[in-house]
Amino acid sequence: MISPRQQGTIASTVRVSGFGFWSGQDVTIEFRPAPIDHGIVFIRTDQRNQPSIRALLKNRLPGPRRTTLSENGVQVDMVEHVLAALAGLQIDNCELRINGQEIPGLDGSSVLFTSALLEAKIVRQSAFRQTLKVLKPIRIEEGDSWMEAKPVSTPCFRVNYLLNYPNAPAIGQQNCSVTVNQNSFLNDLASARTFLLESEAIQLQQQGLGSRVSFEDVLVFDHQGPIRNQLRFDNECARHKALDIVGDFALAGRDWIGEFTASRTGHQLNAQMIAAVEQQNTLQPILHSA
Repeated sequence: MISPRQQGTIASTVRVSGFGFWSGQDVTIEFRPAPIDHGIVFIRTDQRNQPSIRALLKNRLPGPRRTTLSENGVQVDMVEHVLAALAGLQIDNCELRINGQEIPGLDGSSVLFTSALLEAKIVRQSAFRQTLKVLKPIRIEEGDSWMEAKPVSTPCFRVNYLLNYPNAPAIGQQNCSVTVNQNSFLNDLASARTFLLESEAIQLQQQGLGSRVSFEDVLVFDHQGPIRNQLRFDNECARHKALDIVGDFALAGRDWIGEFTASRTGHQLNAQMIAAVEQQNTLQPILHSA
């Protein structure tokens, strides 16, 4: 048997400001404490009646390169890094008030969100967190992308990411394996940044996207390596893909028990895996066998 984990929120309000990588618009996000079973809820303060958007899989919109949520006729874009910060710190109940459509991109990682949330201080609440457990192996494939889920003998959430860019030797082949908890998230994943190839960056800017993003904001690779930037880890790209999985998996609204291995995946396949595990009817009671 394992002990149930108490739900968590923050003790005080804290704000983070920046601009959206896609839109280029200045935006501020305010984190506020929330009661038990509230979940993670975005509030669009720039909209009439300040509509809310719950961070749940059913509110996810399909789209490239980012995770977008929509509810009550409004949406919020690029939520994966802030959701990863909340999930990594085991903050389950929080109100996120935002005065624009897109979450600030900051440095392309979760680290500035985690720093702000730690400043606000995490507090435990009286109710317990529910879990979602992998009971039997699952494999999802889409072209040359795939993700596998397997049960674990000792309750944990383990993520393995296999990255391979054969046509971009500056990135090359990288692996990342991490058992996700508060310490490992802060030390191994939180500061891993978004990355893309120089050719992709040029194409996006030609489409009018990312006009304010510089080489210092994200990792942009040419054939030699990051342009006007330095890696924080040798396998930073693989770590960032693992970070994205943590953020997207937060849309389940529960803690995870299982091991996940992925290759060439993105946000869409992450969402498909959440749905596949949910179909196993794996909502566990508060106390459950290992």
